[in-house]
Amino acid sequence: MQLIVFRIFIFVFGVFIFQANSYAKCSKNYDRIDSRCIRKIAAKKKFKKIKFVIPKKGEKIKDFTFFYMTENRHYGKFTVRSSYLSKKECSVFLEATTYIGNKIYNPSATFTIKREYNAWDTDRAGFDETSGNDFFLTKENGKCIFSSNQAMGIKYGKTAEESLFTGSELLLNTAFFLIGLAVFLVARAVFREEDKFKAQETLEDAEEDQDKRNEPSDFILKYSRPFFKRYFTPIVQGMKNKKKLRDKYKRKLASSGMTKHISPEDFFAFKLFLIIGFPIVFIILRQFLEETWPMAAIPALAGIGFIYPDIWVNGKIDRRRKEIIKNMPFVVDMLALSVEAGLDFMAAMQKVIEKAPPSSLTDEFEIMIKETKVGASRAEGLRQLSWRADSLPISSFCATLIAADAVGASIGPILKTLAAELRQKKSAEAEKAGATAATKILFPMMFLIMPSVFIIIAAPIVLQFMEGN
Repeated sequence: MQLIVFRIFIFVFGVFIFQANSYAKCSKNYDRIDSRCIRKIAAKKKFKKIKFVIPKKGEKIKDFTFFYMTENRHYGKFTVRSSYLSKKECSVFLEATTYIGNKIYNPSATFTIKREYNAWDTDRAGFDETSGNDFFLTKENGKCIFSSNQAMGIKYGKTAEESLFTGSELLLNTAFFLIGLAVFLVARAVFREEDKFKAQETLEDAEEDQDKRNEPSDFILKYSRPFFKRYFTPIVQGMKNKKKLRDKYKRKLASSGMTKHISPEDFFAFKLFLIIGFPIVFIILRQFLEETWPMAAIPALAGIGFIYPDIWVNGKIDRRRKEIIKNMPFVVDMLALSVEAGLDFMAAMQKVIEKAPPSSLTDEFEIMIKETKVGASRAEGLRQLSWRADSLPISSFCATLIAADAVGASIGPILKTLAAELRQKKSAEAEKAGATAATKILFPMMFLIMPSVFIIIAAPIVLQFMEGN
């Protein structure tokens, strides 16, 4: 049921995006063309003189639409509704609309000229409240010409009125119907499983209350989590290839320390949700701010929404690795002291968790202790620790302890040696970072600092030279 609802929702969203994209461009329906559309065209194309010939058959120019800017710089539109041409008369009827601030002005747009006493007269009109010579109709070289005078404009193209059951209107009404159907099916599915979801949410909240330190701090995840867990996670859990998804994201989430807060299925549901979430937020902001942002950006936003969770979790993994490496020398020293004081390895690890400042490394030790309590061997716990941390120093640390445990060697001296090596490596990395600092600052100095110093020193000299001193 959820899979069917999800497919309907995706289809409706696709129809909505297609419709929104079609309306982002100027419509081919004359009545739907507004001032924002005209300004958008004016920003892209240069307005010039409008000029066209009234043909013998008026159908050739009927429903052609032009955009214009009056003498007083008000934008508007007109379309040719009909025309008449004979040996003694020429006329054209336009439907015109001028946008004056928040007001709409409909000028009188009937132009008629006649031949009297072997001469043709000229008909002129203004298309806003104060101008009087924007367009005129005249006879030139035996042809009836309609032309702009003080106004400027551009030919937009042929437009027509659309029936309610044809073209984009049918698509829009179909989209509304499908949206309503999808909302009904989603609401039905949600209310049916409301009790089950509330019970699951209560259990998860109870688990999270025990560990608030590693709670997800990402703003997008925090506020979108209730939606994708309720509506998208059940769909992902019903997919056939969910095992591949679990294997793909399980280690990433373990390395980032997010296993307690988000499952692989939730993570993929988060990605799917943002495919729709980012474009919806974009459309809402676009309408609320009354901006003319291009709707063509929606596919790019959907792609960004899909890859954003990967970028976020990769950044969290990098920060966690650095934190683990930073805390390793102190933690390994405490382990060595505890073991030499007479504690076994697991008891020493428990003591480190109690005494050391909370960090990602102590969290990993705590997970390892829990695994050994439920039946895993010490070697298996260390392998899992290495797999989760996905860091070279931790892998080396775990491999050394596994080898020592296998041959029955004393762990105390090994831990002291490991602590000394880690501290030495940390000191060497600090020296390396300090040595490369001079090289790294060279480029900012060349392109930012030196030009500023040169300007300060040379500017007075150049000014004196220019003044002839």
